[in-house]
Amino acid sequence: MNKAQFIAALAPHFNDSKKEAAHAVDIVFDTIVRSLHKGEDVMINDFGKFKKVDRKARMGRNPFTGETIKIKASKKARFLPAKGLKDVISGERKLGPAPKPEPKPVAKPVAKKAAKKAPAKKKAAKKAPAKKKAPAKKKTAKKAPAKKK
Repeated sequence: MNKAQFIAALAPHFNDSKKEAAHAVDIVFDTIVRSLHKGEDVMINDFGKFKKVDRKARMGRNPFTGETIKIKASKKARFLPAKGLKDVISGERKLGPAPKPEPKPVAKPVAKKAAKKAPAKKKAAKKAPAKKKAPAKKKTAKKAPAKKK
């Protein structure tokens, strides 16, 4: 499942608004990223833990040439699944039914008061006098001079 499919799956919970679902997903991801950037761990019960991990400098091997290279120290994000998630994936625990989206509120028709309308005044439509077309000029065909034999 990619991000667009994830948003489409959440849209029914947001009154079929993909825009609102996308906004919610973006807020959640942004909050996780900002917390990891600060060095804080993000723990979501029965799902897992996101944490920032420092990796030490080490020696590695170039797979094409086989020569050893030095790999710099770096910082990575790591996800550790919670026991609840592991149990669902392994089949030890069954996943309950998916939460149903809230029903859409039905708009009730509102009775409007009948407003008194004044009789509309008819305006005299002014028509421009029809323009007369100039008579078409007849073109006379010029005869070609007779050829001498």
